[in-house]
Amino acid sequence: MNKLLIGACSLLLCVSASAQEAWDLRRSVDYALANNISVKQQDIQARLARLTYDQSKLSQYPNLNFSTNFGLNTGRSIDRTTNQFTTATIFYNTFGLQTGVDVFNFGTKKNTIAAYRLESEAALASVDKLKNDIALNVAGTYLQVLLAKQQVDLSRIKLRQTEAQLANTRKLVNAGSVPELNAAQLEAQLAQDSSNVVTAKAGEIQALYLMKALLALDAAVPFDVVTPPVGLIPVEPLADLQPALVYQMALQNLPQQRVNSLRLQAANKNVEVARGSMYPSLSANAALQTNYSNSKNQAELLGLTPNGFTPIGVVKGTSDTVLAPRFNQNYRFFSTPYGTQLNNNLSKGIGFGINVPIFNGGSARTAWQRAKLNVKTFELQQQLDTMTLKQDIYKAYTDAITAMEKFNASTKAVETSAKAFDFAQKRYNIGLLSTIEYLTTQSNLFSAQLSRSLAQFEYVFKMKVLEFYKGQGLKL
Repeated sequence: MNKLLIGACSLLLCVSASAQEAWDLRRSVDYALANNISVKQQDIQARLARLTYDQSKLSQYPNLNFSTNFGLNTGRSIDRTTNQFTTATIFYNTFGLQTGVDVFNFGTKKNTIAAYRLESEAALASVDKLKNDIALNVAGTYLQVLLAKQQVDLSRIKLRQTEAQLANTRKLVNAGSVPELNAAQLEAQLAQDSSNVVTAKAGEIQALYLMKALLALDAAVPFDVVTPPVGLIPVEPLADLQPALVYQMALQNLPQQRVNSLRLQAANKNVEVARGSMYPSLSANAALQTNYSNSKNQAELLGLTPNGFTPIGVVKGTSDTVLAPRFNQNYRFFSTPYGTQLNNNLSKGIGFGINVPIFNGGSARTAWQRAKLNVKTFELQQQLDTMTLKQDIYKAYTDAITAMEKFNASTKAVETSAKAFDFAQKRYNIGLLSTIEYLTTQSNLFSAQLSRSLAQFEYVFKMKVLEFYKGQGLKL
C-alpha cells in the first residue's frame, strides 16, 4: 500500500513536471481579457451602441432619395406625358428625386443624439467594468493556485521528515534501542503523508484546471503559474489603505460608477426626448420629377394631295358656284426625343409640413412618464451600487486586518510548534517519547505551517483587493 501511494505521488509529480512555460499574473490577466467570451460579447454590445450613436448623428441631416421605374402599358391606359387616355402600347420611364429635413422638433432629435452618445460611453465603461471583474477573479484564482502549491510543498517537507525519521528509527530498531512498533507506526505515518502529497497535488491540478477555464484555455494544454515568494509580494502599508480614502478614490476610478452616471444622464436625455414628442414639429420637403413616353405625340406635315373641290359660295348676281380646291394633309407622327421629354416634363416641388399631436391614445404622455420613472430606477441603482461599493471596501479593510492578525498569530504558532517538534524529536531519538506523541507533535507543526500559509495568502489577497479598489490595479 505504501509503495502504491508513493508510486501514485511520483506519477502526479512527473505529469506536472512536463516541459511548460509558467505564466505570471500579468500575463494571465492580459490573456483572460483578450480571450474571455463575456468580454468579447460586451465589446460587441459597445460597438453596436457606437453604431447607433453614429447613425443618430447622421439623422440630423436632410435625407435624399432617388427613384426610377420603367415599364410597358398595353390596352387602355393614361399616357404619363399627356395625361390622356390611349389604347396604344406605351413604353414609359420616370425619374424622381426627393429630400426632406426636420426643421424644428423641440430638441427631440438633439436630445436623442445626446442620449445615444451617453449610452455608447456607458457601454464602453461596462466593458472596462467586466474586465475589472475578470481581472479580480483571475487574481483570486491565481492566489488559490499558489496556496495549493504551498500545500504541496509543505506536504512534501513533512513526507521527507517522516522518511528521514523512519530511516533513523530503523537503525535504532536494528540496534535494539527501540521496539519494532515504533518503525511500524512511522511506516503507517509515511503512507498517510504520501497520500497527503497526492491529495495536495490533485488539489493543485484542480486549481490549475479552474485557472485554465477562467482563461478560456484548452484543458489539455500544459499550464503552470509563476510562484513568487509570498513574503516578497509588494503590499501597501495598511495606513495608506484607509477605507474612507479608498472609497473616495474608488468613486472616481471604478468603471461601475461611470456606467451608472452615464446611464443616468442618458435617462434624463430620454425624458427630454419623450417630452419633445408631445409638441408640434415642422419639416420641409422637396421633390424633382420627370418622365418619358414613346407615344407618338408629335406630327410633321409632309405635303398636300389634291382631293377635288369644295363649293364655297356663288357669284353675286349669278348662279355660278365658286369652288375651292380641297387637299389632304399628309403627316408623320413620332415621339418626342428622350432627352427633350425629360427636359420638357421636368416638375419641381417644395413644401412644409406641421405635425401636431392632439390625441394618440395617451402613448406620448405615457412614454414621457415612463422615461421619468426610468430616471428614478437608474438613480436607485446608482445609490445601491454606491452603498454596496462602500460596504465591500469597509469589509475588505476589516478582512485585511483580520487576516493580518491571523497571520501574526499563526506565525507565533509555527515558532512554538517548531520548538516543540525539535524537543520531541530529540526525546524520541533517545527513547523518552512514544511514536504517537512524536507524530502528534509533527502533525501540530504541519497544521501550524499550513494555517500560516493560508493566513499569509489570505492577507495578501485582501490587501490586493484594497489596492484594486484604490485604482492601483493588480500586481504580485
